[in-house]
Amino acid sequence: MEKKIITIEYCPKCGWLLRAAYMAQELLTTFSEELKGVTLIPSEVTGRFQIGIQEGEMLFDRKRDGGFPEIKALKQKVRDFVAPEKSLGHSDKKSE
Repeated sequence: MEKKIITIEYCPKCGWLLRAAYMAQELLTTFSEELKGVTLIPSEVTGRFQIGIQEGEMLFDRKRDGGFPEIKALKQKVRDFVAPEKSLGHSDKKSE
């Protein structure tokens, strides 16, 4: 299976580089075997913060989803695309 690349497009004017870098670090740490990389893209659109996956699938959009993702929820979304069988340990959803 081909490893995926995650893209994080952030608004540099809004000061969101550190937030984007933190999320990239968390994803690379959690999915070190499953991801090819995480690319940070400074957006030309003010207020944009979007996280996507290689095939154009938008995992998160700040405007669409109303705010920023919790890292736990972001990891769950990424896991569902890159390694559905992977356990996230304490970050996993509780079975209902």
